[in-house]
Amino acid sequence: MSTVQTSPAADAPVAPDRERPAGPGFGRQVATHVRRNLAHIKRQPEMLTDVTIQPVMFVLLFGFIFGGAIAVGGGNYREFLLPGIMAQTMAFSSFVVASGLCTDLNKGIIDRFRTLPTQRASILVGRSVSSLIHSSLGVLVMSVTGLFIGWRIRGGIVDALLGYLVLLGFGFAMIWIGILVGSRIKTIEAVNGVMFTTIFPITFVANTFVPPETMPDWLRVVAEWNPLSAVVQAMRELWGNAPAMGPDAAWALQHPVLMSFVWIVVLTVVIAPLALKAFDARTRD
Repeated sequence: MSTVQTSPAADAPVAPDRERPAGPGFGRQVATHVRRNLAHIKRQPEMLTDVTIQPVMFVLLFGFIFGGAIAVGGGNYREFLLPGIMAQTMAFSSFVVASGLCTDLNKGIIDRFRTLPTQRASILVGRSVSSLIHSSLGVLVMSVTGLFIGWRIRGGIVDALLGYLVLLGFGFAMIWIGILVGSRIKTIEAVNGVMFTTIFPITFVANTFVPPETMPDWLRVVAEWNPLSAVVQAMRELWGNAPAMGPDAAWALQHPVLMSFVWIVVLTVVIAPLALKAFDARTRD
């Protein structure tokens, strides 16, 4: 009678998989992703048109063509205009994040990153930091352009820096909207369509280009409680570009600096978890 012999190799314990290497520190991972995203701009300079040519075009169009027909109480319209254009540019930073993230996901680049010893959070943080740098270039260009057309910061250095801080904080909150949209929507065409039909009207139904008191009553309420309006009014007051709002204005515009930070925190706290959940679901095995 024959006996079945088992191979010694079959009875040997299976060697555990090697642990994944820890890789570089989180800060270095973020810096690598930032450099990678900014390298795209170096190779494709046309990517800067949305933060250079477009904002300058808006400044010139509204400042010199439409500005003569728009009156602002107690101030120069061009000074009134610049903070609005800057805030609009920061709002548009969500476009850059959404389209860039959607492209990386569709091309499998995020999947390649996941095979490396890197944390997924570093991908999003790197994308956010590079987007803020990208948008800040536009703010710098508009600040220089504004100096040539008569815009000035008439407050002190602390108020000037606080105004820019409000602007960057608002840009950070808008980035989470871009991450959410870029993670949930699967085609770049759909991303551009959704972002344009939502963000673009929001930047106009505000005090960006005209005082809200010139609008119909129901639209004025919407415009005055638009988070963008608080950010714009905060910059105008900090930079001395417009007088404080009257007592008939919404509470949010009577205390714009406080409400700007409140809106930044609220938007981030509400949208960031949804964006992280959407990104996790899109990149889950």
